[in-house]
Amino acid sequence: MTGLPDPTWQVLPREFYRRHPALVAPELLNKILVRSDGRAARIVEVEAYAGSEDPAAHSFRGRTARTATMFGEAGHLYVYFTYGMHWGSNAVCGEAGEGFGVLLRAAEPLLGVELMRQARPRARRDRDLASGPGKLSQAFGINRDFDGADLVGGDRGIRIASDGTPPPDTPVVGPRIGISRAVEFPWRWHVPGHLHVSVPPRKR
Repeated sequence: MTGLPDPTWQVLPREFYRRHPALVAPELLNKILVRSDGRAARIVEVEAYAGSEDPAAHSFRGRTARTATMFGEAGHLYVYFTYGMHWGSNAVCGEAGEGFGVLLRAAEPLLGVELMRQARPRARRDRDLASGPGKLSQAFGINRDFDGADLVGGDRGIRIASDGTPPPDTPVVGPRIGISRAVEFPWRWHVPGHLHVSVPPRKR
């Protein structure tokens, strides 16, 4: 497809996102986040957020200027600022008006690694380049300008694609990180044993 570094990769269609985020999230594992400048990374950790049914979601209390993108068409990028220093990147899911999204928590750099290193000069190892939501956004140069970007149409040079690698049959499932509400929801998934997740597996 046009704009992708490998002609065999396929951009995820909008229908992929038009579902509950708890269904979309685990299927985003092993998909590839791609920028038109050549940066690409395999998504290895995600979290689901589900609007009015999820007290931890930014969209829980309804649409605001900050969360407007979450209530829009599925397959767009919702970008928010957090902790006064980091950007978070989310794939909007469900139907318009539901406020659903999936946070991209961590990814394994594949292409354009030197650009990622330039964007994250403090990262000591390549496994640290995108091993967390803020790190991932920084590595890809994602900021407020990307809020509302179409991940399907690629209007701002960013998409999510598949190279044919399926999601893991049994991803690691557990509670989300860095929230104080709905902490019991098992809505965080990551690729088992992967060294690029935000909380790396402990050595045995």
